Amino acid sequence: MLDYKEIIIKHYGGGMSGGELAGQKLGSKSGINDFLRAFEACEKISYPLPEGITNYGIAELVYGPSAASHNAGRNLSYEQPDYSKVHAEMTGRKNMTMIYQWNKYKRRCEEEEKKAYSYRQFCSNYDSWCEENEETMHFQAVIAQKMEVDFAGKTFNITDGYTGEICSVVVFVAILPYSQYIYAEGMLSTKEPQWIAVNNHALRYFGGVPALVVCDNCKQAVLVNDDWIEPVLNKDYAEWAEHNHTVIMPAKVRKPKMKSSVENAVGILESGCFHTLADRQYFSLEQFNRDLWNELEIINHEPFKKKPNSRYYYWVEEKEELLPLPNTEYEFMERKMVKVSPDYHVRFDNAYYSVDKAYVHQQVIVSATDSIVRISSKQMTGIIYEINEWNRRMSLTDPARCQGRLTLVPGEPVPDTDIRLGQSEMPPARGPDLPDVSGRAEFFQEIQQRSIGKMLSECIEYGQSHLYNH
Repeated sequence: MLDYKEIIIKHYGGGMSGGELAGQKLGSKSGINDFLRAFEACEKISYPLPEGITNYGIAELVYGPSAASHNAGRNLSYEQPDYSKVHAEMTGRKNMTMIYQWNKYKRRCEEEEKKAYSYRQFCSNYDSWCEENEETMHFQAVIAQKMEVDFAGKTFNITDGYTGEICSVVVFVAILPYSQYIYAEGMLSTKEPQWIAVNNHALRYFGGVPALVVCDNCKQAVLVNDDWIEPVLNKDYAEWAEHNHTVIMPAKVRKPKMKSSVENAVGILESGCFHTLADRQYFSLEQFNRDLWNELEIINHEPFKKKPNSRYYYWVEEKEELLPLPNTEYEFMERKMVKVSPDYHVRFDNAYYSVDKAYVHQQVIVSATDSIVRISSKQMTGIIYEINEWNRRMSLTDPARCQGRLTLVPGEPVPDTDIRLGQSEMPPARGPDLPDVSGRAEFFQEIQQRSIGKMLSECIEYGQSHLYNH
């Protein structure tokens, strides 16, 4: 709002023109002159002004009571834009710009032969409208309450020192909103195993587990998030949260303010140390992460600009309130449904594992990490078989599970564990009910030798005839 009282006094009392008043930063020349003309045309007020009158009182007498609060100081001959529609399109449509909205408003005014605001005034009035009508809510950070995670938009390239291949590096960013303590790590792959690993590293770096983990709606974390009330989480990420005794709370779709702390952290990194890292050439992910972590140490120990101390100072306080880390880190688990073959084995990761004969020809679920393999029934009624780290990816046969298919001879060693039942390299099964097949084996061996000899002789004869013909 213009300072109407001062404009009237200086114009009528001091004899200053609209241009001279504009030079004293009391408003634009056109705005001041428009007000002076409206003041002279008004019959309710004149100079000298009544004692004690305010700018709002002057505006109400000059422009009327309805215009005093919203349109005071404006020339009402201008066509007023519908800023509620402008705001809806600016917030609801992707890549919408104010210049597009102004051009649309200007064309409508030209068609209706009405006076349009300039682009500058159009934007200024829109800002004022937003201040009066748009409500925002500030999230007050609570100590040890949550960790926010996201990917940075900026990517980097590293060159393989052996092959010369250019690989893209994506940066994972995590932050504790209370202390603003930042963790970041480069990743060559953003698949579930690597996603679980960097989340483990973030918890280890922070020294504890927060009550909530706020994430973006990336496929590594969330499968479906239509209503935000009941999102469908990635099964592995949900199990990771259960293992660490925390809760996953995805942000609303296209609502970055719900994870404003990590968005701010990404901005700090991209406008700061990312420029330094982009100027360097890297030949390994370890080299890139080492430089990134050195830059993080500088950022976390640097004092804040608008409050005392640093991120590290507040993190030391917050660390004491975080939940303790579990004894072991959660490992990504690969799952696959397989069918038990007639020899009581299932195949997984190029290895064979025997199960109980009751599951022959049935579907079972194989769940495997880098250190353990579990085989369970399709109904998940219980564990059928469990293999520990020492024999991961080895073919294992348990004779007790294969009764009726394998007879052991007293005094002879158990078949090698890396041999599947039914393979030819196992020790021959013997027993009173089994016939002696040693003669049959010699017979087939003799036939095999005769066949090979016959094939060689035919090849020699063909070669000789081919040579004579030429």
